[in-house]
Formats: sequence, structure tokens, C-alpha cells
Amino acid sequence: MSAAPTPGPATPGLAPDRYLRLLTTTQFAFNIGFYAVLPYLATHLGDGLGMAGWLVGLVLGLRTFSQQGLFVIGGALTDRYGPRPVVLAGCVLRIVGFGWLAFAGSTATVIGAVLLTGLAAALFSPAVESETAREAVRHEKETGTPRAQVLARFSAAGQAGAFLGPLLGSALLLLGGGFRAAALAGVLVFVAVLAGHARLMPHRAPAARTERSRGSAREVFGNRPFLLLCLTYGSYLVAYNQLYLSLPAEVRRATGSQAALGPLFALSSLLVVCAQLPVTRWAAHRLAPRTALVAGLATVAAGFAAVPLAPGGPAGLLPAATLVVLLTLGQMLLVPAARGLVPDLVADRHLGLATGALSSVSGVAVLAGSAATGALLGAPAPVRWAVLAAVPLAGAALALTLPAGANGKRPRRPVAGQDAEAAAPRTPSGGRTP
Repeated sequence: MSAAPTPGPATPGLAPDRYLRLLTTTQFAFNIGFYAVLPYLATHLGDGLGMAGWLVGLVLGLRTFSQQGLFVIGGALTDRYGPRPVVLAGCVLRIVGFGWLAFAGSTATVIGAVLLTGLAAALFSPAVESETAREAVRHEKETGTPRAQVLARFSAAGQAGAFLGPLLGSALLLLGGGFRAAALAGVLVFVAVLAGHARLMPHRAPAARTERSRGSAREVFGNRPFLLLCLTYGSYLVAYNQLYLSLPAEVRRATGSQAALGPLFALSSLLVVCAQLPVTRWAAHRLAPRTALVAGLATVAAGFAAVPLAPGGPAGLLPAATLVVLLTLGQMLLVPAARGLVPDLVADRHLGLATGALSSVSGVAVLAGSAATGALLGAPAPVRWAVLAAVPLAGAALALTLPAGANGKRPRRPVAGQDAEAAAPRTPSGGRTP
């Protein structure tokens, strides 16, 4: 059986660092186009198209399912055909979906459009994320730079896009363009992303073709440490989803309205944009990935526990602001660590499938967890916040069973006469790195 090819771009003239910049810029631009539209979709469906509240919720749920639930398919296609065709297909579907959504006027056409936009992300995101993880590992081996730092730049770029996208959408709405103008602006962004990738994204031989392997799904989903990572990550996503469930309820309780939600979401995005790289740089050189994962989940749990304990601040928002800050800080610690562990737990030829499965399995956990935590909204505050704090703490307990991973300290150079093989760093499973 032949060895899988060394990961990396195969297009002549495209340097590895330039390829990483392309992937990071892709995430930034993709989120600008996406968030220029998504925050205004519910209002457009309800006020603009006159849909009932339950139908608006159904449409938004279908969009989420068609995205998160199908990530595993996008990842499998990436392993089978390589990232380039999957990314380009995702861009085309997002262009068609947003263009369709701009002019959709009936329930059936709106549902068709949102399903198409969700499917586009289910193709695009696993391909880009798995390729970024693969390049981060290669970059770590070549330069000694911790992979978590590369993944942190990727996350920060996505958050910057998530911050700027709504501003673009708001500007278009204020100028009188309406939802259609925001959707068409998103189309233009995705056209630019498609053109850039068609020109610059390399043709890389997919590992699944180079080294044939039957039962790839069995290898991934039968991998106990990887499934534990999925459950651990799922506990974080259940907690993070409280920004859209429990946080609005807390803000309404404290102020009587949800007007302060916008500034609180902006605070979360700005924290990631400004602090993600310094936090990850510090953690990558001092903490093993498993330790960073546990610390991040514990920080998230502290955010929930602090809500009933924090005194009311200006306009009563101090408990909510404390939750946002601690949850975001925990996110900055744990997300790069979790994604950085995936290449250590699965074979390179299954990295796309595993990246998609991480989101899909976690998405199922969120679906189940959100229903359960939603039932807590009527419970007494100490009970509700204590139960919510227990969710990431349970994830932290699961994380302790995972391989530690390696921190970002540069491997010691072999001294004269020392066997190079003996000096090679080991993977978390104890084997030599290839």
C-alpha cells in the first residue's frame, strides 16, 4: 500500500504560507457575505413576507440542519475528490442560493433557497477547515509554529467577518436597499471568493484516491477517542448556543428588552478578533491541547455559574456581560485546541470526513441539548444556571480521557552524534511523527 502524499499545495508558484493566507482570507470573506444576510433573515420572513412565527422558526431550523447536519457529507466528498472541487461547488451553490433568496416570495421558494445556502456551507466549510488543519500540521512540522496559532488566525478571521458582515447588511438596510440588496451584496462577495479560489486554489491529489480505504466511515466513527472529542466539543456547542437561548432571556429579565443583545454580540466578536491570537499563542506554548480544552470548558462553566452571583451593573447587564466575556474566553482556549487534536486522532486520508463529523455529531448534541436547556428557561435562576454550568464541566471530564497532544514548544534539535530518529517528536499515541 503506497503512502499518502505529503500534504500541501501542488500548484507551482503558490507558496505554503500564501496558501494558508488564502484559506484564512476565504473564511473572512465567506463570513462577511453570510452575516450580511443571516441576521436579517428572520425579520424579512416575518415582516417582509408575512410568515407566521412557527414557520419562520421552521425555515431557520431547516437552514441550520441542511448546514450542520450535512457537514459530514461535505467532509467525505473532500476526502474523495480533494478540497478544490468541493470548495468551488460550495461557492456556486451559495451564489445561486442567495440570489434565489433575494427574489423568493413564497414559502416553497424560500425553503428551497435556504436549503441551498445551507448545503453550500456544508460543502465549503469542511473542505476549507480540513485543509487548514492539514496545512497547520505541515506548518508546525516545518517551522515549529504551534498548529493552534494557525487555527487561531483562521478563527479570528472568521470572527472578523462575522463582525463586519452585519455592519454591511445594516448599512444597506439604512440606505434603503432592503433585504434584497443585502442578499445581492452577499452574492457579490461569494462571486469574488469563487473567482479567487478558481484562480489560486491548488489541485491536490485526494488521499482517499491515493491510498484506497474501504470503510472510512467505520474507521472514523469507530474511533473512540475521536467520538469522545466530538462529545466534548458538543458540550461546548450546547453551551455556546445559550448565547441565542439563555442570554436573550437574561437580558430581557435585566432590562425589559433585548436591545442590548447587539452590543453584547459585538463584544464577543471584538474579543475574539483582538485577543484570539495572543491567547492562543500563550496557551500553545504552555498548555497541551487537552489541558487547553479542559481549561476552556471550565472557563465557560464559570461564566454560567457567575450569572446568578454577579451583582447588577449598569442597566443590570453585568451578569450578562460576565457570561459573554467568560464564554468567549473559553471559546478562544478550546476551539483551536479541539480542532488541532483532530489530525492526531484520525488518519490524514479521513481528515475531511472527521472535520465534517466533528460538526455534525456536535450538531446533533446541540439539537438534543437545546431542547433540554430550553425547558430550563422557566426554572429558578440558580437551578437553571447551575445545570447549564454542569454541561461544559461534563465535557471537561470527558476531555481528560483524550490524548494530551503536544504543546507548541519547538522540538529540541538533535546534538552531534544523536540519532535523528530518537530525537523525533512523538504523536499523542506514542508513534513517531511521519
